Amino acid sequence: MKEKVEGILDKIRPALVADGGNVELVDVNDGTVQVRLTGACNGCPMATMTLKMGIEKLLKEEIPEVKEVVAV
Repeated sequence: MKEKVEGILDKIRPALVADGGNVELVDVNDGTVQVRLTGACNGCPMATMTLKMGIEKLLKEEIPEVKEVVAV
């Protein structure tokens, strides 16, 4: 499942990098995906929305086993 998640994150990365940020996959455990937002995304007021409405939404659509995405 980690490989699938990483593949989806690779599709999201260009948009994040364009804004000066990025996302790193930390771990996948029991349907919970742990990511680290870096660069401009770290501490950005919109980071929670990016995480939940962007990354989590896309991962859940593409990989039904994903239950949630959390920032660590």
